[in-house]
Amino acid sequence: MLREEKISPELLDPDGPQTVRLSVEEATHLGKSALARIGFADDEAQIIIDQLVDNALCGYKFAGLPRIVAIATNLKTRSARQPIKVVHETAVSAQLDGGNNVGYLAAYRGASLAIEKSRATGLSIVGVNNSYYSGRNAYYVEHMVKAGLVAIHTASAEPKVFSPGAKKPALGTNPMAFGFPSTNGPVVFDMGTASIMGGELLLHSILGQQLPEGIAFDKEGRPTRDPKTAMQGGGVIPFGGHKGYGLSFTVQALGLLAGAALSRGEVRDYGFFFIAIKPELLVPGGQFPAQMAKMVEEIKAMPRQNGTDEIRIPSERGYRERLRRRKEGIVLERSVIDAINAL
Repeated sequence: MLREEKISPELLDPDGPQTVRLSVEEATHLGKSALARIGFADDEAQIIIDQLVDNALCGYKFAGLPRIVAIATNLKTRSARQPIKVVHETAVSAQLDGGNNVGYLAAYRGASLAIEKSRATGLSIVGVNNSYYSGRNAYYVEHMVKAGLVAIHTASAEPKVFSPGAKKPALGTNPMAFGFPSTNGPVVFDMGTASIMGGELLLHSILGQQLPEGIAFDKEGRPTRDPKTAMQGGGVIPFGGHKGYGLSFTVQALGLLAGAALSRGEVRDYGFFFIAIKPELLVPGGQFPAQMAKMVEEIKAMPRQNGTDEIRIPSERGYRERLRRRKEGIVLERSVIDAINAL
């Protein structure tokens, strides 16, 4: 049963008349049930929902359970799937054919293989293609960092982002992430190169919310604030002007290196790229995690400007919120739960 709780100003996420508070177990059950109904085996559903719940715990609402709706409505989910397989391999590299499996499964396999190879050789490069929707890059990177590795992960996608001056989308939302082990735990930086991510568009659509001015266009290249219009052949702009565009372009190119064009011949498609590095290759003696921790401590100890309570580092907010939400629960809008239950 879904559990509703009283409004409390002390909670990380406030309750309201249109929200429901779920425990981790309840959110997992809700998600696994929906994933089973759209054709995923129990072990597959577990891998997917583990990430979606973790995303929600870390405060990325759009990357949490609403993504089940995106998975269910994607035409690729309704198409035939094949087992994920290695199609080219060396001691330090591998190219995986995702078999049209959702990226939550294919990228998970790619990250796991990168860990395995790097543990054996010190360095690994893995590409994954013939897939889609992989979720939050930081999720995979954190797992790699917990294995003692420095991690780099990028994910190119189908066009949803406009190049400056273009009337049609040319690039994916194209996130990138970096992770480093430290004696105080993983340090992870994850960012999308689009002004708003695809999952955020979907969540705005489900909740009936308009988009900020000036970031989205319809299929004719005209400005729009309607998320549904932006998703139906339109798109959004990169973040940060030409700098964000350059980063997005770079991630798309790394997607090609990950094999994006191998499955359908499309040079602008999904490609998940992983690099895993054993720090001892460059910093022998196992000193790197302690050095990383010291760097973080020194940055956090910098003198603060008036009104600044704390200097934070990447991933710190999400990790703190994860701990709190494990106790307080995950708040979902009723419209999101209705959309999931209606699948």
